[in-house]
Amino acid sequence: MNILHIDSSISGEASSSRKITAAVVRHLIARHPGAEVIYRDLAADALPHLTLADLADHALVDEFLAADTVVIGAPMYNFTVPTHLKAWLDRLAIAGRTFQYGANGPSGLAGGRKVIVASTRGGFYGPDSPIASYELQDRYLATFFGFIGITDITFLHAEGLALGPEQRDRALKGALEAAERLAV
Repeated sequence: MNILHIDSSISGEASSSRKITAAVVRHLIARHPGAEVIYRDLAADALPHLTLADLADHALVDEFLAADTVVIGAPMYNFTVPTHLKAWLDRLAIAGRTFQYGANGPSGLAGGRKVIVASTRGGFYGPDSPIASYELQDRYLATFFGFIGITDITFLHAEGLALGPEQRDRALKGALEAAERLAV
């Protein structure tokens, strides 16, 4: 098994999404001894905004397509994903490599892999929240990966992280427990 581990939080060791992605990767390695892991810290090694020249460099898309499972730490920043995660995703959407246009519109070419997202948020944005419509993070990621053909997406949520230490601990504990129950 090939695992691509992506972190994007700017919070370093204090990051909840990093704790969750690390737990997921540990779980995967325990279930698949000999798994190979490629790690990218997009906050520490940020990609610049996409340019035309970047479209000719397929190293990141090759790395992505070589993965059986992609584990992504996606904290919510201003209702969506961090810009450096978006810069990475921009490099994955390559016509002819991860999607194609046909007579019936676009179709994804990158299916056959699993994506696991550690989705962390300071507040509550779930379907029962009065501000659920503000949630653009999971919707964007599900739309993006669906566009390139990936439908096997699992979101591990830790919400309400900014509402005090007890809520933060409870949310993180729930997400870590969910990571241990993953059937991958």
